Amino acid sequence: MLIDIHMIQNHSPSNLNRDDLGAPKTCYFGGVLRNRISSQCLKRSIRMSEEFKDLLGGFRTRRLAEEISSRVEGDGIKEKVTKILKECGLDEKKNDTTKTAIYVSQKAINEMAKLVIEKLSDKQLADCFCKLIAEEVAVPDMALCGRMLETGVIKNTTVEAALQAAHAISTHQAVSEVDYFVAADDLPGDDAGAAYVDEAMFASACFYKYFSIDWNQLVTNLKGNEKLAAHTVGAFLRGAALTSPTGKQNSFAAHNPPEGIVVEIKDTPISYANAFAAPAPLAGSRDMVSQSIAQLGQYIHDIDTGFGGPKNRFWFSPNLRQKLEYVKDKKMETLGEQIESLNTLVERLISEIGFNWQDVQNVKIN
Repeated sequence: MLIDIHMIQNHSPSNLNRDDLGAPKTCYFGGVLRNRISSQCLKRSIRMSEEFKDLLGGFRTRRLAEEISSRVEGDGIKEKVTKILKECGLDEKKNDTTKTAIYVSQKAINEMAKLVIEKLSDKQLADCFCKLIAEEVAVPDMALCGRMLETGVIKNTTVEAALQAAHAISTHQAVSEVDYFVAADDLPGDDAGAAYVDEAMFASACFYKYFSIDWNQLVTNLKGNEKLAAHTVGAFLRGAALTSPTGKQNSFAAHNPPEGIVVEIKDTPISYANAFAAPAPLAGSRDMVSQSIAQLGQYIHDIDTGFGGPKNRFWFSPNLRQKLEYVKDKKMETLGEQIESLNTLVERLISEIGFNWQDVQNVKIN
């Protein structure tokens, strides 16, 4: 069973995810340059969100030795931990950091800290550390996002991600702009000029976002804990809807929620990005959001007609201000169960999976 999530989200002027030159990220799609937000950026913003914080059971760091030793009192602890991690294939690079960022669970770190003070040989400690890093992975964020780790020593470290996330792309042609700005000196003296002058790139774009969650893989990664998996799905959906990337938000405050969300329960993943292979016109008879949703609705209908529809489909727009529709025989027809609040959307989705949202919210990480 797959849970596919599609979003139309219109952001005011912003620079949520920038490239090495500081400009908003872009890509070509349908022969046209589009604004883009990377999937890595989207996943991290959701994983670190307020909605997901109770399920954040792991973290990625190059300072694993420091994190473990901070939980243990005594002299020479950090040096000892560093030595043990090196035997696990996690060599230091410089400044007490490992060569690669290690994605590890909080539980594994706590257990490693306890073992440090036990009367064990370095070989025994290294074996225990390796086992904990490899096996203590049943936490929601790692179950969703997966883990790729190769040390040459620790075996079976890969966690197959239950989540697939597409790069968000603008439904229309990218139009980037330049903000010429100055910093004024509040005590200018004889110099009336600015204290600092610079330029910053930004853009305003309506994005299509797509996520696909493999329910069976998620349950497997969580060691069969279906209620925790249901909590994870609900928290992820809320995080995706209520969280935006943090890039330059202090300068732009582009905290714009989605205008529409399609959630489907199905067996085969289908991206609806091709609804925008022909970009929404920048100056059409409709506003950009309405045009994007109209193209999405018509494309979904075409896919349903050609390949069959999903088992369940829900359409959410705040207070149903937007409709997901398609044209048939010159009449407008709606798609999916119409939902006007995010809370109801989450409750309906979790109910269709077979659980009660109010109940599974109480399920925490072991």
